[in-house]
Amino acid sequence: MGTIEVDFFPEEVDSPDHPEALILRTLLEQVAYDYDCELLRFRVDRGIVSFSFDSDELTADILKILQESDAEKSG
Repeated sequence: MGTIEVDFFPEEVDSPDHPEALILRTLLEQVAYDYDCELLRFRVDRGIVSFSFDSDELTADILKILQESDAEKSG
């Protein structure tokens, strides 16, 4: 399974225990539940979030959403 890294928060959010990061983690755990899989990894380092699931399907869906979001921002 691949790890997804996203520059998601300001640099001040520097821990998975930060309140904003905890909200995101809860959301990712709910999505994992909906896909009948597990959130395997969740890290936050200077605003950059790294996470992975034990589902290739969910990982692919998230990557597709991120790519579409990037395309909308640049186009």
